[in-house]
Amino acid sequence: MRVLVIEDEPNLQRQLKSALEQAGYAVDTASDGEDGHFLGSTEAYDAVVLDLGLPEMDGLTVLDRWRQEGHTMPVLVLTARDRWSDKVAGLDAGADDYLAKPFQTEELVARLRALIRRAAGQASSELVAGNVRLDARSGRVTLGDEPVKLTAQEFKLLSYLMHHKGKVVSRTELIEHIYDQDFDRDSNTIEVFITRIRKKLGAELISTTRGLGYSLNDS
Repeated sequence: MRVLVIEDEPNLQRQLKSALEQAGYAVDTASDGEDGHFLGSTEAYDAVVLDLGLPEMDGLTVLDRWRQEGHTMPVLVLTARDRWSDKVAGLDAGADDYLAKPFQTEELVARLRALIRRAAGQASSELVAGNVRLDARSGRVTLGDEPVKLTAQEFKLLSYLMHHKGKVVSRTELIEHIYDQDFDRDSNTIEVFITRIRKKLGAELISTTRGLGYSLNDS
């Protein structure tokens, strides 16, 4: 899953990027509203962490413009403002959740995980396909009752496919959602990771639809 963090305070931005990367997300960052709006309008994100008090363009304006442009990714608003009217303004502008500073990064990661899960129509943090289970909270993958060790990128790819079970996902979409913006999009690593996952979890788990992409089998 790919996340955008728009935060102008350098230490907090680094802290959030580190925490989210440790939780298994690909993370892009922006330090002002104009750059953040551009990235959110032109790149594919599964969720956004958006500070309201930004230079160049404030967070409410960024959010309102995204929604007017038709961008529907979940947005978690961060702000030092704790008045109820500010919370209402953020939610009315299209925010999906609200977290006032200061906060614990563990809570932010948990809230973001829940937003992404709900956006994909998943009620539980444990995703299931046949006899494969993936716990998005703990990062644990099991085949039957046996734990299976995946690399970080294999886990990200499997997690995205499991969040979109029943859908054919193109190679381009996978690249857009599991890597940050600096990734070489001409790379063939997606195919390599698909092969590795099939070897670890069974060749029948992931189907290839020629010319379209990959889908997860649920039997």
